[in-house]
Amino acid sequence: MASFSFSFGDNHLLRLCSWLFMFLLPVAGFASDRQVDNGAFQKGERFVFRAMYHSRFTGNVTAGDASLTIMPETVTVDGEPTMKIVGRANTNNFFSMFFKVENEYVSWFHEEDLAPVRFHKNIREGRSRRNADARFDSDKGLVYSRDTVIESPAFVQDIISAYYFARTFDMESARPGDSFEVTFYHGGKVYVSRILFEGREQLTTELGTFNTLRFKPEVLEGKVFSQPYPMTLWVSDDENKMPIRAESGLVVGRARLDLVQFGGLRNMITSFVP
Repeated sequence: MASFSFSFGDNHLLRLCSWLFMFLLPVAGFASDRQVDNGAFQKGERFVFRAMYHSRFTGNVTAGDASLTIMPETVTVDGEPTMKIVGRANTNNFFSMFFKVENEYVSWFHEEDLAPVRFHKNIREGRSRRNADARFDSDKGLVYSRDTVIESPAFVQDIISAYYFARTFDMESARPGDSFEVTFYHGGKVYVSRILFEGREQLTTELGTFNTLRFKPEVLEGKVFSQPYPMTLWVSDDENKMPIRAESGLVVGRARLDLVQFGGLRNMITSFVP
């Protein structure tokens, strides 16, 4: 995120939000045709997050907000019916005086197999403005952008659709220490990550206490997995797999996203601890 130390822009926000958006998508073994049993989410679902920054100099400071929204209607793209997901991240008025961020990420994907069809991002960070588009051909294993065509694994996800695909996975038999490799497309490249499942724990936020699944991602750099920006993710331990919290260490201080509002869930919340 440019030179601003809070890191709420595209680069560091990508490290925080993209791990939130895709926390356990396996890389290997996808056939050329797949069907996904989605019992986790539905059209009309919405999550709102508060973005916080903490350091010993500032204490806890609210820096902005982020959201994930599934549009309530089916959207036709390239002649195909899709689910449309919109992710947004914005700094608040105070942080905008130093470095304003208004970022939007949009994913269109098939409802049957959750394979992405198109992805768009519109970035405003300080004086910088840029946007990018990608079109996915899962059958051919190709991703088209404005300037390039690259080969990709079958059913590679974008950073938004990957999170929703991951929510369909059954974690009942997962044990601490299990790991999942992930692939996602961003910025003209395909990235590989490994997500470590650390276990189950109760987490208390302003919404209350939840039974959660805790994950820690690592980035593949060359042939070595590393953790340049230590990240921890908590998702609800129920059929919804709601993102409850994402926290990351920064060069100075820490950044955190906390779920503060939600609606349109497909299932009852059974992870809440009264």
